[in-house]
Amino acid sequence: MLKEYRKTATIKAEQFDGSPEMVFKYDIFPDYSGNNVRYFIETKEGQLEIKEGNWIATGVEGEHWAIADDIFKKTYEEVE
Repeated sequence: MLKEYRKTATIKAEQFDGSPEMVFKYDIFPDYSGNNVRYFIETKEGQLEIKEGNWIATGVEGEHWAIADDIFKKTYEEVE
């Protein structure tokens, strides 16, 4: 039987702007090999490409992952 579940943990998130400060803060790896810079963030599953405008989420164990802006806005709401 299919059941519905809701996430109960809160996360911290910051929108990635490509700044050197954020690259350093989250240990993001820039790749300058092509015409455009590509960014990669280390996650539990390995390196994941992150684009400017994506959100960097930090979980309860300090892990990071990237979430596309449109998905983030549909999934999370700011806690007051």
